[in-house]
Amino acid sequence: LKFSVPTASGTLWGAWQCMVISCELPAPKKPRATPQVSMLHHVRRVLERKSPYADADAFAPGAETTEYVRDIARVLVIGAGGLGCEILKGLAYSGFRNIDVIDLDTIDVTNLNRQFLFRQTDVGKAKATAAAAFINERCRHMGVRVTAHVGKIQERDDAFYRQFNIIVAGLDNIPARRWMNSTLYSMVQKDADGNPDPATIIPLLDGGTEGLKGQARVIVPYLTSCFDCSLDSFPPQVNFPLCTIAETPRLPEHCIEYALVVLWEKSFPNKKVNNDSPEDMQWLFQQAKERADAFGIAGVTYQLTMGVVKRIIPAVASTNALIAAALVQECLKIQSYCGPVLTNYLMYMGQTGVYTYTFEYEKNPNCMVCGGKELVMEVSSKLLLKELLEKLGTDPRYQLTRPSVTGSKGVIFMGNPAVLRKAHEHKLEKSLGELFEMGVLVAGEPLTVTDPTLPSKLQMTLKLT
Repeated sequence: LKFSVPTASGTLWGAWQCMVISCELPAPKKPRATPQVSMLHHVRRVLERKSPYADADAFAPGAETTEYVRDIARVLVIGAGGLGCEILKGLAYSGFRNIDVIDLDTIDVTNLNRQFLFRQTDVGKAKATAAAAFINERCRHMGVRVTAHVGKIQERDDAFYRQFNIIVAGLDNIPARRWMNSTLYSMVQKDADGNPDPATIIPLLDGGTEGLKGQARVIVPYLTSCFDCSLDSFPPQVNFPLCTIAETPRLPEHCIEYALVVLWEKSFPNKKVNNDSPEDMQWLFQQAKERADAFGIAGVTYQLTMGVVKRIIPAVASTNALIAAALVQECLKIQSYCGPVLTNYLMYMGQTGVYTYTFEYEKNPNCMVCGGKELVMEVSSKLLLKELLEKLGTDPRYQLTRPSVTGSKGVIFMGNPAVLRKAHEHKLEKSLGELFEMGVLVAGEPLTVTDPTLPSKLQMTLKLT
């Protein structure tokens, strides 16, 4: 401050008047860009500049590439849970405007600590609807439009999935991943020589987290390995073959699964178990305990019942953020060719430090999905039918949950519904040799196997030894 007019009165008031009259104010500053605008500016710098890392023949930097990502590319996000919330946020801040999200779950109060798109007032609402509404409100000035779909992915037909240029999955179970993987492969059209039509290929980006561990994977039908190619690398399944839990339960988990799959349907037909209801959990626990006591099996507890029914997997918010960022980055690269695409699997191991490892999963020539969908099994003629069905469930290469088998002579075994199961369950104790002698099986014929994890039928041929 400088004083240009001295005070005449010598009072403090006069001095203050001089200060006010003679002070020089700084020039107004230019308004700063909002964080959202700044982020999109950096995205444009990636998409509109040449890059030494991009494929020069495929990447065309410029406004057209930015416009494609922003206005044309349509992305489907599967799952609006902990990982899905992070994916939606990342896509919106990476320039994608046309986003869809599908999820069948509703919001529970326990979700609020890490699924940051939800608030207390959202408890009980559909996750997909609440997540879409939050992103649309927060990012509407950026032109982002998220469309919500509530329901199972298995309820949608091929026409629904053909709307999208790429699919990003934040699923929490293997059966849903297998179904989505197999569906996208079945949608690929081929020419007379068997070559896939690139226009019908929809890439799948699969992510998953468990505690401080996570993985991100790029699956491009018929160009990379598929999800089922590496099925045997996953830990043993949580689901159990129905014939095991119904006929010969050996573990406390078998008793709990029986109460969930069989007894609940008998006692409460057409009513779905509410995993968040203490009354439903208590009923399942009591039923499982009674069945365990009848078979002399120890270890059924309320805590274990909750773990089996809910398929509880620990979640850490920072792991979700890291894996989602990797998936969104791959989505941007695949849609714009602005950088080299992940080849093809990334592992994050946060329990030992901030460490990631990338490697390529090779194609499995015997894969049921991308290797021809024909399964040849060498089995003993003394093997019982129920043991064959158990093998399809426990073998890490197949991991079927409730297989049904038919042949040229008709149904060999049908797991569901209960009426059909009862009509064929007498065959479970028969050996395969006996079934051949009875004419139920025909030597060398391909058998048709169906299972909830597969959207299409599987051909299986048995070679008896």
